[in-house]
Amino acid sequence: MVNVCDRSLQMLATAMEKEQSGWEFYKNAAEKCGNAMGKELFRKLMADEGIHMQRVKQIYDSLYNKQVWSQDWMACRTENQDLKQLISDRITKLSGQVKSESGDLEAIEVGLDMEQGSINFYEEQLKNAVDSQERDFLDLMIREERGHFVALKDLKLFFTNPESWYYEKERQHVDGG
Repeated sequence: MVNVCDRSLQMLATAMEKEQSGWEFYKNAAEKCGNAMGKELFRKLMADEGIHMQRVKQIYDSLYNKQVWSQDWMACRTENQDLKQLISDRITKLSGQVKSESGDLEAIEVGLDMEQGSINFYEEQLKNAVDSQERDFLDLMIREERGHFVALKDLKLFFTNPESWYYEKERQHVDGG
């Protein structure tokens, strides 16, 4: 049977690899992106992945050195609590100036796959969490990764079918959403 601390350390090591990979991907995507809106989203996602790495490292160090989950990681907050709203605001402001390139759409697709993989990973880890701090950490990571996924999905919809994006946005206002 695996020790709870060892299981958590193993989970955190895998989480660090995922977050590092995401950070590197979004850094490269931002550098290569052909439009300002996509570039901005990729930079914001890169920043969030950096915060995720800080959180994971703080928890890992605490578990490795003190064998306890500490609350220090809670101070590592992402700047963008609502990426969906940020994307919506940027689309409304820049919609006439935005043209996507095939590479931008490919990057969004890869980002969607990565975010879904992270969501799946953290949800699976949540099933084994025994410490309340661990559950809080995993819940927050799932929420933030879902936010990333939704922001990428919105940008993809706008790039591929702006009329549908506007329809959904306008319908939300009519429906009270």
